[in-house]
Amino acid sequence: MAPEIKFTKLFINGQFVDSQSGKTFPVVNPATGKVICQVSEGDKADIDLAVDAANEAFQLGSTWRTMDASARGRMMDKLVGLMERDLHYLAQLETYNNGKPLKDAVFDIYGAMYALKYYSGWADKIHGQSIPADGNVFVVTRKEPVGVAGQIIPWNFPLLMLAWKWGPALAAGCTIVMKPAEQTPLTALYMAQLSVEAGFPPGVINVVNGFGATAGAALASHDRVQKIAFTGSTAVGKLIMEAAAKSNLKRVSLELGGKSPIVVFPDVDLDKAVATCHAAVFANMGQCCCAGTRTFVHESIYDKFVEKATELARKRKLGDPFGEVDQGPQVSELQFNRIMALIEAGKKEGADLKTGGMKHGTEGYFIEPTVFVDVQDNMRIAKEEIFGPVQQIMKFSTMEEVIKRANDTHYGLAAGILTNDINRALTFSQAVNAGSVWVNCFLHITSQTPFGGFKQSGIGREMGEEGIHSYVEVKTVTISMAKF
Repeated sequence: MAPEIKFTKLFINGQFVDSQSGKTFPVVNPATGKVICQVSEGDKADIDLAVDAANEAFQLGSTWRTMDASARGRMMDKLVGLMERDLHYLAQLETYNNGKPLKDAVFDIYGAMYALKYYSGWADKIHGQSIPADGNVFVVTRKEPVGVAGQIIPWNFPLLMLAWKWGPALAAGCTIVMKPAEQTPLTALYMAQLSVEAGFPPGVINVVNGFGATAGAALASHDRVQKIAFTGSTAVGKLIMEAAAKSNLKRVSLELGGKSPIVVFPDVDLDKAVATCHAAVFANMGQCCCAGTRTFVHESIYDKFVEKATELARKRKLGDPFGEVDQGPQVSELQFNRIMALIEAGKKEGADLKTGGMKHGTEGYFIEPTVFVDVQDNMRIAKEEIFGPVQQIMKFSTMEEVIKRANDTHYGLAAGILTNDINRALTFSQAVNAGSVWVNCFLHITSQTPFGGFKQSGIGREMGEEGIHSYVEVKTVTISMAKF
């Protein structure tokens, strides 16, 4: 089932090239722990070359800048068509490199296609205003591309996050230097080749494999990059914001961590609620920034909920992600070890482990679906982002109590409530500090709706019209109507 690996070098100025240092690093199959291939390792010298190419492609008079906006949109549509043509290969490559079940990889690729398709429609609809300003003047605003956009994406949804970044940047007319996660660069490199086939001019899209401390840091601090977009941990987001400020005060958008609450009231169908909360935690092996890991359940249904949630977790099928399974491995040994350490912390601090908590199988980075109950707010598993298949079920009594507890975190990415009381749902939606609030659902994310966090879960929004905003500058043009 392993797909052929076609591209392993850096992609700069329309060409696949070796890194300046000649160094490479291994990419690992998380289902087996074995090396898939070696890929070129970029660092500051390669970032400099990629930024030079992107700046050249952005110059006035270049093919990209003189292209009709509608033509940019059609080029993006062609890229989507090529993705559809190669969908099965892309899905296999994503599963091989990331470890997610093949059916989930297919779902993600459709999501990536929809995101690019959505933004292709925006390409010729990014416009300014005519403003009736005081004085004998005619005033219009223009929305112009900000310039070279540096983009750093994570390993949990490699192709989907690529589309979330490429879509608004290309629609706005920016050029791109992307650093994929070092764990999962393979689909980004294949997409680079598809961009050539789609007709994107050299330098518009560049992909530099490498590590955060070298390639990522060089991109964030580069004084010829005008915008940096990052998805990842809050700790790294702070470093990127600091580097951006110290270099050229570039624009920054950050989609960071979360510890999202999902609150269950007793007026809902219990089986549906259990299933919704289960999916909210265990989707993508728990490797989801907005996962509903803090499951707050009303005291009147707590015991029954725990029984059903434990049973559902035990039924979850783990194994070869190319097979008919619900859950694959964690992405890396580092991530595996971090999750297992937090599971041990939960045990030591007195949470009741109902199921899971162990390594699954003899090879790869598989962790059993894990359910903790009687979790207290001061425990590490209730405070820290685990980013793994670990559900924490917590008891509450009143709306006032659960809102206060839901907000008692430095994160604010998402939240959910399951109830048939519309007043209760609206009260919670208004009171909770989160960028996305889901009522009687969870993880319902679409290309049309903005996504991002409050507090230390990030700055700015991706997707929807708001996704365009951080890739454009607003220019005010004032024309005197008096005779000159």
